[in-house]
Amino acid sequence: MHLDHLRQRLRDLGAKPTHTSRLLRQWVNARPLEGGRSLAEHFLPLGVREQLPALATELAGLATVRSAHPAEDGAERLLVGLADGQTVESVLLPRDGVCVSTQVGCAVGCVFCMTGQGGLLRQVSSGEIVAQVVLARQRRPVKKVVFMGMGEPAHNLDAVMDAITVLGLEGGIGHKQLVFSTVGDARVFERLPQGPVKPALALSLHSTFADKRAELLPRAPRWEPAELVEAAERYARATGYPIQYQWTLLAGINDGDDELERIATLLQGRYAMMNFIPYNSNEGLPFSRPDGERAAEMARHLNRRGVLTRLRWSAGQDIDGGCGQLRAREALPRGRRAIPIQAA
Repeated sequence: MHLDHLRQRLRDLGAKPTHTSRLLRQWVNARPLEGGRSLAEHFLPLGVREQLPALATELAGLATVRSAHPAEDGAERLLVGLADGQTVESVLLPRDGVCVSTQVGCAVGCVFCMTGQGGLLRQVSSGEIVAQVVLARQRRPVKKVVFMGMGEPAHNLDAVMDAITVLGLEGGIGHKQLVFSTVGDARVFERLPQGPVKPALALSLHSTFADKRAELLPRAPRWEPAELVEAAERYARATGYPIQYQWTLLAGINDGDDELERIATLLQGRYAMMNFIPYNSNEGLPFSRPDGERAAEMARHLNRRGVLTRLRWSAGQDIDGGCGQLRAREALPRGRRAIPIQAA
């Protein structure tokens, strides 16, 4: 179900924009559709009221919890079943956040990501994206939504932007607490500023060397890193939100002093934050994280150079916290391996 289809169905039943907004607000906040300050019979048209039970059942079936895996750090990874039998992953994060998926699989093919090993199966509808937030809110408060789960949000841009609009306008999520993650699709920099809700932007960088980045992200758009940072900087200045650069630390591949110097050159003076994320090992993939002291020293070095840097260990390390791992146990054949990337 796309949200536009839901809006049209409600219009066909006699709903006005205020009725539709109320129903979306009830749903996305995990409350009964017939609830609200006014009684449904005093507010909603008869045609809408008659369809509420069937509509509630249909919305509840958009996304269901197939299995739940709590972690020691307060995270909880959910394997989410969709109505057609496909599955995606959501992660309830510490401090009232949730990470949602925007595609079943992914076409970018990042060699260190388990999701990318299976390719793209289908898009996730805007309704299914919001339904993941509803599932999370049924389990705990949600004040932040990050679009960093399975898939490349820019490859499902219309659905993701519609979900962001509903979450920001009806869902009570602060606009800068909606974080759109991308490998750098040019359409992001064109379309996101045009929406009524302008999310914060997280940019997967992973290397400052264009050739190495192309090896790590085989089907990402081909940017020179400096040009990508410049495009991101324009978005940051336009919205007032710093860019969150994402950098998965891979031992012997992108954790060298050469990368550190180039990061400092690229990001000094930028409205940006670098997030170093030590790799969360995936069974069958030939990568590992650097040791903790090396990762910490990299963050300290960049902070000394004037680049705000945080070391962020992935939530749910003890429950297959890496994107796609949980689904992979059901969907991917064992023993499939990616080609290792050589250090520069």
